[in-house]
Amino acid sequence: MTIPHTFRVGALVLAATSFYTYVGQMVPQKEVLPPQETVIKADLSQADMAKVGREIMDGKGLCLTCHTIGKTEGPFRFPDLANVDVRAKTREPGFSDVDYFAQTLYEPNAFVVPGFNPGMPTINKPPIGLTDQEILCVIAYLQTLGGMTTVTLQTSHHYYTPPGAPGAPGAPGAPGAPGAATAAASAPGVAPSAPPAAPATTPPPAAPAKGTR
Repeated sequence: MTIPHTFRVGALVLAATSFYTYVGQMVPQKEVLPPQETVIKADLSQADMAKVGREIMDGKGLCLTCHTIGKTEGPFRFPDLANVDVRAKTREPGFSDVDYFAQTLYEPNAFVVPGFNPGMPTINKPPIGLTDQEILCVIAYLQTLGGMTTVTLQTSHHYYTPPGAPGAPGAPGAPGAPGAATAAASAPGVAPSAPPAAPATTPPPAAPAKGTR
């Protein structure tokens, strides 16, 4: 029996549509809403930072578009974050969990978890563009996943030094800070600098001898 050409084309189209629909359902689906503005107060407690960090991950950060928390069966687009603080402490030699989390957010391709492909965006740049304080809040929440929050809004790391913290531009004692030179000169054991030398003067030209031109 000969199958009509039209029927064969229709069956092929139906099969292809069904296949790509199945593949599309394997990718985690999440409705993306416009990000809400996050107000971070200077006196946030660690618990409040973690709460704000979770809100950022759900909203502006878009973290949970690709990551999951507590999912036990794949497929996984990016690593599941359950107990991530435990793993963060041993991912890279010499890194604390804060060091590792900061690197994954500011420089995500510096270390890629084995079994996954690079592709995570740099969080502090467009189109996401989290601020340094928002990133500290995200780190505060990530630490609760298997550990406890240790960061504050005054925590420094390789990618960020809060204003006023030791080593920050303008902080007391920092190079170029007001009073830094005075403080250095008054430190014990530091000899005062010598006063500047007087500018050299050029002697006036000698008067011509009488009878000569």
